[in-house]
Amino acid sequence: MNYPAPSPEINLGSIFPFDLDQFQKDAIASLNAGRSVVVCAPTGSGKTLVGEYAIYRALARKKRVFYTTPLKALSNQKLRDFREKFGADLVGLLTGDASINRDAPILVMTTEIFRNMLYGTPIGQVGISLVDVEAVVLDECHYMNDRQRGTVWEESIIYCPREVQLAALSATVANSEQLTDWLNQVHGPTDLIYSDFRPVPLEFHFCNPKGLFPLLNDTHNKINPRLVKKHRKGQADKGKNGRPEAPGIIYTLSQLQQRDMLPAIYFIFSRRGCDKAVAEVGDLWLVNGQESQILREQIDDFLNRNPEAGRSGQIAPLYRGIAAHHAGILPAWKVLVEELFQQGLIKVVFATETLAAGINMPARTTVISTLSKRTDTGHRLLNASEFLQMAGRAGRRGMDKQGHVVTVQTPFEGAKEAAYLATSKPDPLVSQFTPSYGMVLNLLQTHTIEQARELVERSFGQYIANLHLKPEYDEIAELQAQLAQLQEQIAAVDENEIAVYEKLRQRLKVERQLLKTLQKQAQDDRQEELVMMLGFAVSGTLLSLKGKNITVSAPVMAVLVGKSPGVQAPYFVCLGQDNRWYVATTEDVMNLHAELPRLDLPADILPPPELVFQPGKSYRGNEQTAAIAKLIPNPDETLNLPPEVAEQLSRVTAVEEQIENHPLRQSGNASTIFKRRARYVELEAELEQLQGQVAQQSQRHWEEFLNLIEILQHFGCLDNLVPTELGQMAAAIRGENELWLGLVFASGEFNQLDPQHLAAAVAALVTETPRPDSRVNFDLSEEVTEALAKLRGIRRQMFQLQRRYNVALPIWLEFELIAIVEQWALGMEWTELCNHTSLDEGDVVRILRRTLDLLSQIPHVPHLPEVLQRNAYRAMQLIDRFPVNEVVE
Repeated sequence: MNYPAPSPEINLGSIFPFDLDQFQKDAIASLNAGRSVVVCAPTGSGKTLVGEYAIYRALARKKRVFYTTPLKALSNQKLRDFREKFGADLVGLLTGDASINRDAPILVMTTEIFRNMLYGTPIGQVGISLVDVEAVVLDECHYMNDRQRGTVWEESIIYCPREVQLAALSATVANSEQLTDWLNQVHGPTDLIYSDFRPVPLEFHFCNPKGLFPLLNDTHNKINPRLVKKHRKGQADKGKNGRPEAPGIIYTLSQLQQRDMLPAIYFIFSRRGCDKAVAEVGDLWLVNGQESQILREQIDDFLNRNPEAGRSGQIAPLYRGIAAHHAGILPAWKVLVEELFQQGLIKVVFATETLAAGINMPARTTVISTLSKRTDTGHRLLNASEFLQMAGRAGRRGMDKQGHVVTVQTPFEGAKEAAYLATSKPDPLVSQFTPSYGMVLNLLQTHTIEQARELVERSFGQYIANLHLKPEYDEIAELQAQLAQLQEQIAAVDENEIAVYEKLRQRLKVERQLLKTLQKQAQDDRQEELVMMLGFAVSGTLLSLKGKNITVSAPVMAVLVGKSPGVQAPYFVCLGQDNRWYVATTEDVMNLHAELPRLDLPADILPPPELVFQPGKSYRGNEQTAAIAKLIPNPDETLNLPPEVAEQLSRVTAVEEQIENHPLRQSGNASTIFKRRARYVELEAELEQLQGQVAQQSQRHWEEFLNLIEILQHFGCLDNLVPTELGQMAAAIRGENELWLGLVFASGEFNQLDPQHLAAAVAALVTETPRPDSRVNFDLSEEVTEALAKLRGIRRQMFQLQRRYNVALPIWLEFELIAIVEQWALGMEWTELCNHTSLDEGDVVRILRRTLDLLSQIPHVPHLPEVLQRNAYRAMQLIDRFPVNEVVE
C-alpha cells in the first residue's frame, strides 16, 4: 500500500495554503497533544478542516483514520471529496450495501458501521478492525439528537478504545461543555473547541407582499421596528379569513434575483410542496447562456448514461437552473443536482430540511418558507437548532462576503416569530439512548452482566440524568451527613443504659394504661352510688368536680352550698377551692368525700346574682367566699380507691421513681437522646424514600436492558445470560428489532423460498407501515403470502411480551407494498415498476435498499442453512441494479 512518507512534524502551510481560524489552530494543537476534541462551531465555519488535519497527520505517520457520517449520502460525498484531495487509492468506503477499498488508510463509513465494528471486540480493546487506527472523526456529532440514530453515536463513543483519538465535529449546541465533560469521563482527555465565529456572516431578511426587508434592528438583537409598526397599524396585506397574505414563490425569487442573492436553497417542508414549486417556476430562466450550455452538456451526459433516471417534470426546469431535492427523488438524480449546485449552475433548489443535515450544498441565500412544521402531534414552531441548521447553509466561504437568510410571511407566522428564531440560542443535545436486543446480545457475548451494566450506565443519557438529579444527590448526601452525626451522638451513650431506660418507659406506658382502665371501671361502678349519695347530700359536703359540663384540666375540690331545681335532676351550686362558684350536675361530680367532715357554712352565704343557673356556668367569688375556699381541704384520694386501683397506682409510682433515679434522667440527657433516636428513624425513612426515587429515575436505561433480557430469555435467545445459537443469530443481525428478524430466520419459513420470493419476504420485515394513500398495483405471490402468514403467531407473542415489558421496538410485517420488490427481482423495468405504484421513486429505492441491506446480512448470520444463505446472495444480485445500487464513481 502506498502511504506517504512519515513526517515528524507537519507543515500546516503546505497542506492548508490559507490562514487558519483560531478555533482550527486550537483543535490541531489539542490533537497534537494527544487529546480528543469536540469542535463545536457554526455550519460552514470550516470544522471539516480539523478532520482533514487528522487524516494528513495519520498518513504522515503511516496510520489510519476512520471518518464517520450519519448518512450514506454524506459518506458517498466524503468519499468523492477525499479521493479528489488525497487520491483514490488512499480512500475507502463502508456503508450498509457498499464496500470499496476497505483496507485503505482513509476509510469513510456510516457511524452505524463503525459501531458494528466495535461490537466484534471486547469493548475498549483494539480489535482487528481498529489496528493502526490513530483517530476517528465523528462528523455531524449533533446527530446524537436524532431519535433513530442517536443511540449509535453514544455507543460508538462509549465502546471506542481510549487510545484512539476522537474528533467530534458538531454544529453549535447549548450544552457543548456537557458533551465534552462526558467524553472526558467515558473516553479520555478531551478539549472543547468552541467558536461562534462565521467566516461568512449572515444577514436576516423578511419577505412579504410589499417587498424584502431587514428582519432585525441595527444591533441584530431584536425585530426591525419597521416591521413591528407595520403589524400594529394593520397595514399588512390581508388574504382569506383576514389572515396576512403570503408572497408567491415567483415574487420571492424575483426579489432575490434583483438583489443578486442567488443561488438559493428554498426550504419547503413537504416533497409535494417542492415538486409543486418546481412546476410553478419551471418556465423561469435563471442561468445565462454560458451556464445554460454547461448545464445542457452535463445533464445530457447523465441522461445518456442513465436513461431511466430522468425525472418527469424536473428535466426541463433543470436546464434553466431550477431543481428539487428530497427523499422522494432517485438518489442518482439527487447526486446530479448536488454536483450541479456545487458548481453554481443551479440557481434555486427547492428542498426539504433533510438537505440541511450535512450535505455540502452551500448557497448565497437560504429561504425558509414557513417557520412551523407538521409532526405526529400536530404543527409546531421550528426549534432554534432546526432553524439555525437551515440558516447555516447560507454564505459560501471564499465566494460570498455575506450570506442571506430570508424568512417568508405566511398566514400563520410573521416577522415576530422569524425574529424570535433568528435571535435564539441553539438547543441543547438531548440523549436518545435506548437499549436494543442487538445491544444486549452483543454485550453479553463478550461481557459479564456487571460489565454490561457499567457500559450502559456510561451513556450520555445517564450522564444527563445524573446532572438533572444533582439536587437529589446533594439532598441524599446531606441526609447521610445528618444521620452520621446523630449516630455519633447516640453512640456516645451506653447502649445498655438506653435499653434499660427504654424498657422502663415502655413499662410505665403499659402500667399507666392499665391504671386508666381500672379507674374507668371503678368510676363506672361508683356512678350509681354517687347519684344516690348526691340525693342525700347537704350543704357543707365536699365534692370533686370535673365532667361533662365542667371541663377543667384537673378535678376541682368544692363544697356544696345548695341545690337548685334542674330539668331532670337538681343542679348543685358549689364553691370551689379556686374561689369560683360552679353549677354542676351529677355527671360533673367525680367523687363525694363522705370520709371528710362537712364544712360549717355561714347562714348568709349566697351565690352572686350574676351566676346563671345552668350546668357548667361559673362565676368568681368575693372576699367572704375566699375565706371559706381556704378551708376546703385536699383529700387523700387513695382512701376511696378500690384495692385493685390502689395497687396499680403503687406500681405506676414505683416505675416513675425508677425512671427518675435512672442515670439518663439524672444527667438530663434522656429527652435529647430519645429525640435524636426518633429523628434518626425519621431521617432513615426519608433517605430510603429519596434513594428509591433517584434509583427509579437514574436506572431507567438499565431497567430497559433487564426487560430486554427477560424477553430474550423467554424466546430462548439466552441460556441464563449466555447467548444460545438463536441469540448468536440475532446478535449478528443489524436492524430495528434484531430479535424479530432472528426469530423469523430461525423459523425456517424462508428456507425454501426462491430468490425473488425471498426478496419480497425480507422486504416485509423492513418496510414500515405505509400511509393510507400508498398503493402498489401488483399481486403478491402465494408462496410469499403463505410464508408471511405463518409468522403471525410469533409476531403476536412478541407484541404481547413487548407490551408487558413496555418495549416499543417495531415488529414490521408488511403485506401491501412488497409485491413491488418481487416484480423488481423478476427483472421489471424501472419506469414500468414506478408506473404501478403511488410511491415516489425515492421511496421505492429506499424499500429496495433496506431489503438489500438485510439480504446482504443473511450470508454472514451463523447457524442459518446454506440454502437460505445462497438464495439471499442470489436475491441480492437480482435487486442490486441501477437505480437501486449505490453509484460511487
